[in-house]
Parts: sequence; C-alpha cells; structure tokens
Amino acid sequence: MNFIFLGPPGAGKGTLAGQVAEEYGIPHISTGDIFRANIKNKTPLGVKVKAVIDAGGLVSDEDTCALVEDRLKQDDCKKGFILDGFPRTIPQAEALEKIKNDVQVVNFEVDNELIIARLSNRRVCKSCGANYNVKFMPPKVEGKCDKCGGELYTRDDDKLESITNRLDVYRKQTEPLIGFYREKGKLTDIDSARDSSEVLVDFKKLFPAK
Repeated sequence: MNFIFLGPPGAGKGTLAGQVAEEYGIPHISTGDIFRANIKNKTPLGVKVKAVIDAGGLVSDEDTCALVEDRLKQDDCKKGFILDGFPRTIPQAEALEKIKNDVQVVNFEVDNELIIARLSNRRVCKSCGANYNVKFMPPKVEGKCDKCGGELYTRDDDKLESITNRLDVYRKQTEPLIGFYREKGKLTDIDSARDSSEVLVDFKKLFPAK
C-alpha cells in the first residue's frame, strides 16, 4: 500500500505516519530524511544537494524527484511506503505520477487555530528528537524529555511568525495538490483535529491492511 500524506504543518501527518508505518510494516519517508541520508553517505546527488543547501538555495524538483525515485526502489518499499512532505508542488506530483502512480493520497484536515496551538506549544528534545506539546501532551517533568532526560526546546520554525509564514507557503504551493489528486480519484479526506489514536482508528477502517 503506497500512501502520500498531505496537510499543513501541524496537521499530525508525521505522528500518524509513524503509527501507520509500524502497524502496516512499511517505511515512513520524508524528503528531509532522504536528503540527510544521501548527504551523510556522500552519494553524487547527496554532494550536489549539500552544496545547494549550504549556499542557502532550494533543491530543484529534478534532484528531489531523483532522490525520491531512488529511495522508492529500495527493498523496504516493496510492501508499500508513506511519503510525508513530498510532493509539495504540482510539478513534483506530475513527476511522481511517472515514477509511481498507484498511490492513495490522505488529506489531513485541520483549522489554522488548532495548528497554531499545536505548533506554538510544541517542544523537541535536543538529545533524541522526541516531540511534546505543553498543552496537549506535556512531558512528565517540565522542560525534560521523558525518554532520555534531555532538554526540551522550541524550534525556530515553531515561533508564531514562522508558523504563519509556513502556513502561507503551504496554502500557495501545496494546497493545490488537493484538487490535483481529487480529480484523479485518489484523495481521501481525514479529520485530524482529534487525538492521533482516533485518527488511526479511522485510517485503518479506510485502508484495511492487506
């Protein structure tokens, strides 16, 4: 089963992707992870991507799609995959259709007010990267990670001005994908304004594991 998770930042895509990956035995793939892996392994594309990122540029659609295509050919994707954060634009979606067109697209629906509440209250562990939310899912000890005891901090892109900017970018660049995939009959909407455990129950009803 091949999935694309669509939705604004803070919609809960990453949380559900982790749960679905575990339940369905398929990898959760983000473009950030692909970039980091290729940069770390110093692949030809990784070297090229690092140079672009170090210069403050944006990685081209062509290079991003090449990296995604290479990742989807790996053995752990044989049963399926979850793409999170790709495609971001119509050209990327059109390119993906040529690489892999048997996908189910899940659109996470949530309003801006809840997104801002989720992201502005998010805290991340400096040591292990675990996520918390001081309003909805606080750590047992304020400022400390439950898992490793590391210090929790607020990411720069979780500050209000940055959140507003990220939402604007999403609405302009990525939201058009909803219409693109709806026209193709591949889109399923899911209400992600609830606890992730409730969203997972709905997801499993919509997409029973094979």
